[in-house]
Amino acid sequence: MQWKGIQKKEEGKFITRYDISYETVDHQEKIYEMISRNKDIRTQEELQGDRPDSVVIVATDAEDEHILICREFRLAAGCFVYNFPAGLIDPGEDPVASAKRELREETGLELYEITDEIGLSYSAVGFSNEMNVVIVGKARGDFQPSTSTVEEIEAAWYTRREVQELLRQERFAARTQAYCYLWSKGR
Repeated sequence: MQWKGIQKKEEGKFITRYDISYETVDHQEKIYEMISRNKDIRTQEELQGDRPDSVVIVATDAEDEHILICREFRLAAGCFVYNFPAGLIDPGEDPVASAKRELREETGLELYEITDEIGLSYSAVGFSNEMNVVIVGKARGDFQPSTSTVEEIEAAWYTRREVQELLRQERFAARTQAYCYLWSKGR
C-alpha cells in the first residue's frame, strides 16, 4: 500500500473527516474515509499522531471485588451501552489528571490510587486515528449524577458474576467487553 495524500472534507466541533488517497499493491487508486480529533492533518506522520486524545478509566473497589462500569446512552448506537468511564484530555492536562477529573464528572467517585497506566491504543482504528491511554486504579465515594447535561450515565459497581451476566445480555464497547470478560474470569 502506498500513501498518496490526505484531504480534509468536513470539520466539526469535535471531529474532522478526511479522505486518505492511497494505491494498492495491484496499482488501484483508492480513497479511505476516516475521522480524527486533529483538525489539521496534512502528512502521514501527522496522521500517526504522538499523544493521546482521550483517557479510559478502569477502576475497582479497594478489595478488587467490584469493577466500575457505566451504562451510558450513546447517540451513535441509539441505545444504552456498557463502557468504562472515559473522556477527552483537556489542553495542558496529563492523562492521570484527566482520569481523575473525568471519573469525578461522570460518576462522582474519587480515583484515589493509580495501579497502572496502559500506553497508547486506538479507540476505533477501523475509521479513526483517535488514541487513548488507560488509567487503572481504585475508586471510592458515593455515586453522583454526571455533571454534564449531554450525557446520560448510570455508574455502578459489579461483581464478577454480575459482569458475566451483563456480557451475555447487554451491549458493550469493545475494549470494555474484552477487559470485563477477562476480569470476570479472574484473569
